[in-house]
Amino acid sequence: MSYLLTVRLARRAALACAAITLVSACASLQKPVSLAETIAKTPELSTLNGLVKAAGLTETLQGSGPFTVFAPSDAAFKALKAGTLESLSKNPAAVKDILLFHTVSGAVASKDVKNSNAKAVNGGALALAKSGDFVTVENGFVIKADVMASNGVIHIIDTVLTPPKK
Repeated sequence: MSYLLTVRLARRAALACAAITLVSACASLQKPVSLAETIAKTPELSTLNGLVKAAGLTETLQGSGPFTVFAPSDAAFKALKAGTLESLSKNPAAVKDILLFHTVSGAVASKDVKNSNAKAVNGGALALAKSGDFVTVENGFVIKADVMASNGVIHIIDTVLTPPKK
């Protein structure tokens, strides 16, 4: 074989390898996941995930949104008075109201939080505040901000918020 033919074959092989690598990399990219799927795959939100299912909100959180969810961590639910979570689990309407109080229409990144009230999906008013990098919602602190999903954003908080009595 001639030297020129060997070089051409080597180039073709290198191009073929590069093309295969590029195609396989594109195929392995993960599709964006919804708020519901993000909550389900986040270990510190397992209690919230169960409550989302119990309240029948999975489909809503898989929809187009966008929504901002102030998601109580598992530790926040453990901090509730004894029996509160068990009592709630028997009342799906109350669970739904509480979870919708943790949800705002629109995707609000932590950098966009202003010191103001935001209207929760259940109709209540959520007091939002920001000081430097610290964000609060009502009496809760955002402990992990900007967990992005295809249809919104999740901010993990250290407190279960209580909606106002109707």
